Amino acid sequence: MSRVESGNTCYRSVQILSSSLLSKNLKIKIYRTIIFPVVFYGCETWSLTLREQRRLKVFENRALRRIFGSKTDEVTGKWRKIHNEELNDLYCSPNFVWVTKSRRMRWAGYVARLGERRGVYRGLVGKPE
Repeated sequence: MSRVESGNTCYRSVQILSSSLLSKNLKIKIYRTIIFPVVFYGCETWSLTLREQRRLKVFENRALRRIFGSKTDEVTGKWRKIHNEELNDLYCSPNFVWVTKSRRMRWAGYVARLGERRGVYRGLVGKPE
């Protein structure tokens, strides 16, 4: 999936996300305005397989871990990575897979309203001529 690779490139080029000088809210805003659109360009036409869904989720978790940083364990007092469930609690926005599926449904509704004479509509309903 080349969009995830483009997102990785964009993510690596934005070095400010690992800075301790910025607040987490500002880092999330930067993430949502710079990296999010790069990954989701044209997602309405993707056919998501389970492998691609997993790649999207891994990319999202990696970026969020870098934004939120590590956490001290209450029991041992040592630093550790934030678990996926904790990331979901900290980052309340919908995940990449859900956004992709909702955008695909919105696009399908738009195409369904186009009419039978349009080629995109005929391709969607399975009657290409």
